[in-house]
Amino acid sequence: MIHIKRMQEDGTDVIALIGEIDASSSIELDLAIAKSVGEGYTKILVDCGALEYISSAGLGVFMSYIEEFKDRDIKMVLFGMSDRVANTFSILGLNELLQIGKDKVEAKQMVA
Repeated sequence: MIHIKRMQEDGTDVIALIGEIDASSSIELDLAIAKSVGEGYTKILVDCGALEYISSAGLGVFMSYIEEFKDRDIKMVLFGMSDRVANTFSILGLNELLQIGKDKVEAKQMVA
């Protein structure tokens, strides 16, 4: 079960993920990112501080946006991951393809 909150700060869209992202809840993640893009945000921060688990379907959502974000000059940074979630990204090499910051301050600098 996932709960997603969106907040806007200084022209940046912050998407907070709370709970677990599996195959069924990955659709909500996709909708939140699509809404952010649709509203014209070019700086997106994804707060993973309360993310307990992410499945391959959830990881696939992030992967599906890589090319579009490059083409449209949209910067997305994930931050605040627990060791467990960070290991999932690392094992699959996604930490090489996605921008990941340790905390919100670092993430904001990465999209600046």
